[in-house]
Amino acid sequence: MTVIQKKKQTGDSQIAHLTPEDVEMLGIELDAIRQSVIDTRGASDAAYIRKVIKTQRSLELGSRAVLLFSIFPPAWLVGTAGLSVAKILDNMEIGHNILHGQWDWMRDPKIHSTTWEWDHATPAEQWKVSHNELHHNFTNVVGKDNDLGYGIMRVDEDQPWQPFYIIQPVWNFLNALFFEYGIAAYDLELRGALASKKTKDPEFRKQAKKVVNKIRRQMTKDYVVHPILSGPSALHTLAANFTANIVRNVWAHSVIMCGHFPEGVETFERKSIEGETHGEWYLRQMLGSANISGSPLMHLMSGNLSHQIEHHLFPDLPSNRYKEIAPKVEALFEKYGLSYCARPLPQQVYSAWHKVVRLSLPNGWLEATTRKNLPSQLGKLYKMVTGTPRERRLIQASLTREVRRLKAA
Repeated sequence: MTVIQKKKQTGDSQIAHLTPEDVEMLGIELDAIRQSVIDTRGASDAAYIRKVIKTQRSLELGSRAVLLFSIFPPAWLVGTAGLSVAKILDNMEIGHNILHGQWDWMRDPKIHSTTWEWDHATPAEQWKVSHNELHHNFTNVVGKDNDLGYGIMRVDEDQPWQPFYIIQPVWNFLNALFFEYGIAAYDLELRGALASKKTKDPEFRKQAKKVVNKIRRQMTKDYVVHPILSGPSALHTLAANFTANIVRNVWAHSVIMCGHFPEGVETFERKSIEGETHGEWYLRQMLGSANISGSPLMHLMSGNLSHQIEHHLFPDLPSNRYKEIAPKVEALFEKYGLSYCARPLPQQVYSAWHKVVRLSLPNGWLEATTRKNLPSQLGKLYKMVTGTPRERRLIQASLTREVRRLKAA
């Protein structure tokens, strides 16, 4: 039973009205939108990506030149801000999208998914496997999509709550600060290798060596070479590079969380995609993604992942064309009675973090908690954290009954 069939069987209001013919017709209409872009991409698109690359490189070079004098506070601020933006552009609008193959049609060996390397801890080849092949094929499938919760968080109410989930907001915050290293770790599937004691496997060691070498090169560039070149400003330049990396990490983490984790975005069981049709695959992307509304600058700085829905439907189309096709995609949502999830960045970030906190707690705990009953609720939470599995099940059942009572009232 596919996820779409299961949701229809359980009466999910958003898609219960769709027939198999509707779903396949939806796929045909989306294919037509994709083909319209493929048929018209050309010189203006190529000029766009070349301009963005030139701008990014000029900004990085200029910012690093300013940081040679970072001992002076104005130079530090200007250089750090410029370098932060340059690193964001490198990772988001340039690296991410080139590695998706969005610009391979240009047949430019310098701007091609097979040759591009980016300013990031994870090697491009490993990222393409975990992101392009796994994340995009298994979008929001729990246990298959590493981008969903980054393998360290509870992401769905149906996942059994365990005491260690209570600190997942802390893990998520730390992951945001050092996001590129978190990505490198789960691209390497480090957690699985440690759990299965396969760290001595020759293939794992080979891939791990590539990650370590990439991290060494990145750290040498940012924390050794450029600080040394700054002479008296060495420590200030080192601090500027560290700050720029943190800014880039937090920004990238926020944008990606907004794309798949806000309230209302669907997650799916591993077995639920067996036998999935082309139209159902499209529908899963639509249900499992969310957009960020905003200005052209917002779209550029997010790598056009502000159009996450369009990106997941058509990951290999040039990113500058997502804005053009977004109204057509939104019209299909309306035509087929689906919810097009798009909000401004602050609202999406709040929604995603609210979900992180909510799922760090037992199901229903947050809903059933008020100022008046907070002491007793904290007592229940303490017992669930420290108690036995049986005690957790009993308290969870009590919380479930309380939530049902509140909803019925």
